[in-house]
Amino acid sequence: MGRIFGTDGVRGIANTELSCTLAMDIGRAAAMVVAQEKRKEHPTFLLGSDTRISRFMLLNALSAGLCSVGANVVLLGVVPTPAVAYLVKEMGADGAIMLSASHNPYEFNGIKIFGSEGYKLTDEQEFAIEEIVLDHVLPYDVKWNDQLGTVREDFKAVDRYIQHIIHTVDGDLSGMHILVDCANGSASRTAARIFDQLGVNAMVINNSPNGTNINDGCGSTHIDLLAKQVVEQGCDLGIAFDGDADRCLAVDHTGTLVDGDQLIAMMSLYLKEQGKLKDNTAVVTVMSNMGLFRFAKEHGINLEITKVGDRYVLENMRTNGYLIGGEQSGHIIFKEHLSTGDGQLTAVQLLHLLKEKKLSLAQAASVMTVYPQVMLNVRANKEMKKAVQVDEGVQQEVKKWEKQLGEDGRILLRPSGTEPLIRVMVEGKDQSEIQKAAQSIAQIIEERLAYQS
Repeated sequence: MGRIFGTDGVRGIANTELSCTLAMDIGRAAAMVVAQEKRKEHPTFLLGSDTRISRFMLLNALSAGLCSVGANVVLLGVVPTPAVAYLVKEMGADGAIMLSASHNPYEFNGIKIFGSEGYKLTDEQEFAIEEIVLDHVLPYDVKWNDQLGTVREDFKAVDRYIQHIIHTVDGDLSGMHILVDCANGSASRTAARIFDQLGVNAMVINNSPNGTNINDGCGSTHIDLLAKQVVEQGCDLGIAFDGDADRCLAVDHTGTLVDGDQLIAMMSLYLKEQGKLKDNTAVVTVMSNMGLFRFAKEHGINLEITKVGDRYVLENMRTNGYLIGGEQSGHIIFKEHLSTGDGQLTAVQLLHLLKEKKLSLAQAASVMTVYPQVMLNVRANKEMKKAVQVDEGVQQEVKKWEKQLGEDGRILLRPSGTEPLIRVMVEGKDQSEIQKAAQSIAQIIEERLAYQS
């Protein structure tokens, strides 16, 4: 992680950690880096956002920064993050910025930057921006008079993205009765239209954003509400998105969660059966459930393992030409169709699979046995995050529990790249045992490292 950029762009509490000044400076620096690489005096940037109340303030700051160094801005309005990634290439823009803090509460916001091909910036590009903003290695290339950038709106551009998602499958998806949770976020603008045009009988909930209710007790981070309503209303399944609609989780007709690992398992197997799974390989992260690794071994599927973060999954996919990869959180990349994870694309591909194979979601998900997994979050600042992997007392506690859990268990300590947390993840066959292990390790982290907070 850099000094401004984390594992998924810039993120912080709006107007404090992510101030207008910082947003404006990031806009300036991003335009300068792109202008230099493209050798363009007036690069064009697309700007989209989710539904947070802070979007008005920060979009204006970003626009001001971009225009001040000669970049032209096209405002897309409220759109999903993957729509921005798709449209930057489809519209021939030089760069794009999505203003979103994804699954975080409304008081947070974030800046995700894409290059002209629809991929998030490289580490080197992010570092170049940080050098301009923090180290002032170059003065801001401020323009004057007719050299200033311009701003225009294109709120209908998202229609092109919607049509692209629809055309990733053949035929319609009629005959399915589903419940869709839009998390009061970006999917509120697009999901109903996508499912309606595909012939899906979709009831949509949490699609009335007011600026402060994004992810509030709903969406992919609060799946219980969706699960309950799916059962009560007799739906075939439920779909949940996060705030910027780049993640998708599902629940079957019994209200049982089907997470990203299970979705990757069934999709990978489906692609293999069709002869479309390149090198019989999918890309996952270290956080993937042990059950996914057992599934892959049983079905002759190779798994490439990366660090947590869709950017690292995509990097591996681009390098090796793999077509599917993702995370347990539901951030799944279908590289044949898009250059980033897309919750709505995932949902459409899932429904297509179920219809083609004439399976319920519960039947399709049964190909993988999910190992019990406990995840505890420990509040942590940067110093604690650095210390957790080297502190002797913490590591001794981890080794003690690793020995007790044996080969059917796994422990992972991971400082979050987007939140002030250290995540303690423990897997194994016995739920009570892994719960004890996670609590014990979390307690040791708090006791040993609290002095650094």
